[in-house]
Amino acid sequence: MNIEDLTPVERRLWKAFPKGESVDLSVGDQAMDDITRSDRWGRDRMVRAEVLVALLVGAVEPEPGQVAAVRLGGARITGALNLGHAEVQVPLALTGCDFDEAPHLYWASMNSVHLMRCRLPGLIASGTRVDGHLWLEGSRINGGLWLDGANITGILNLSGVHLSNPGGDAMLADRLSVEANVYCDQGFAANGEVRLPGARVGGQLIFRGARLHNPSGAALYASRLDVAANVFCDGGFSAEGEVRLRGARVGGYLSFVGARLAAPKRTALNADDLAVETDVYCSDGFTAVGAVSFSGARVTGQLSLRDARLFHDEGTALGLQRLQAEELLMRTAEPIKGTADLSYARINLLRDDAASWPERLQLDGLQYETLEPPLTARERLAWLRRDTDGYAPQPYERLAQTYRSLGLDADGRSVLLAKARDRRRTQGLPRKIVGWFQDVLVGYGYRPFRAASWLVGLLAFGTIVFSIHRPDVLDDGHKPHFNAFFYTLDLLLPIGSLGQEMEFAPKGVYQWIANFIVAAGLLLGLTVAAGATRALSRE
Repeated sequence: MNIEDLTPVERRLWKAFPKGESVDLSVGDQAMDDITRSDRWGRDRMVRAEVLVALLVGAVEPEPGQVAAVRLGGARITGALNLGHAEVQVPLALTGCDFDEAPHLYWASMNSVHLMRCRLPGLIASGTRVDGHLWLEGSRINGGLWLDGANITGILNLSGVHLSNPGGDAMLADRLSVEANVYCDQGFAANGEVRLPGARVGGQLIFRGARLHNPSGAALYASRLDVAANVFCDGGFSAEGEVRLRGARVGGYLSFVGARLAAPKRTALNADDLAVETDVYCSDGFTAVGAVSFSGARVTGQLSLRDARLFHDEGTALGLQRLQAEELLMRTAEPIKGTADLSYARINLLRDDAASWPERLQLDGLQYETLEPPLTARERLAWLRRDTDGYAPQPYERLAQTYRSLGLDADGRSVLLAKARDRRRTQGLPRKIVGWFQDVLVGYGYRPFRAASWLVGLLAFGTIVFSIHRPDVLDDGHKPHFNAFFYTLDLLLPIGSLGQEMEFAPKGVYQWIANFIVAAGLLLGLTVAAGATRALSRE
């Protein structure tokens, strides 16, 4: 390019380049320097994109001892800034500039790139390698930001960036690789889908205070995302549309503290098969309209839902199937509206609150070591009976085992008795009748001393009956002394003799009464023995 063909403004930039000096075309009037009013900028603020390209690809040699760079502010860039497949070894820093056309950086090898507070009709940087930072802070990008397959060795800064591509991809960053932090905070907003599937971040991923809007689809699609440190979607983060983190891996903790997610009648947060090395916080004002799912997720520390609000009346509001977590904190601000599915989850410590129990539960296969608070058996049985799948034996057995491990044997037996009673409701009439007798007589073996009460009652009954009607003596030549109490006790004892039963023989209906007492004594005596054995063995 011939310097004689340059405009005065372009000539200033050309001369400033070898020393890396800045050229600022702004006039100092905030209203006039606003990029939204760039249509009022005169020719003295216009720079052709081809001039920038020429400088960036080596049209001018840097001065010895100086670091050459394109540093330009307050300009309107006309034409296409096309650096596709280019080798750029100098920094590019544009501030407060307005682009007529979307820059093309695809598969380019760039030094650090700063496009701060600029307005662009798109930015195409697919496959671009940036040896340094990509800094887009405060810019407005319409038509989509494409970073798919890009590799950034420093920071990706999108703080305060507004992306707009309604119904399409606001940011396409599939397989993006950033070796340091990614900042999408301080007013970051996107109208359209933000895509990060398969992306890798070597530091932290920060969406603090970001606002994502794509109600017809995914607001944030980040399946298989790999972040070495923490992920922050808090500080006023909001998403209208689904947030998808399926199969993602987080090396630190994941924070949705105070976030607001909305995907009515769909999945507001899909974190299935997520792996987090420390904690997950969906807490302290976290609100989700739509399902929240952590099915198959692995959380090394705590999954906290403290003071959260979840709404999905038409289905599963909270999906924790096959979750593995050291601790689950389910003390929500109000009862979950919808079903909470904890089936086949494995949790060491489950902390909940009866006042915030979900309306509906699914608990079959749930494994836990400790409940905090354990509550009484009556209260915990009310918890089990919220299960929408009806009777299943495993939740009762798990709860009873937990009570026994805490030394609460009586509560454990109460749970197992409730298990037998609830099972009876699912059986046919003959089994129901047998079960009812087992329950009344001995509480299915979990109330063994109820049989002792029946024995005392029969002893009293027999004593009264045989006191009123003394049985006849078997041997008329023998004159034994009769005692109604010991005679009845002799009938009740299944083994041994007190010498009364063999001396007297009742007749008629009293013989039937005596036979009934003998049979009942045998049955109840065996039951007491079996129940005592069960109690001693803590079965």
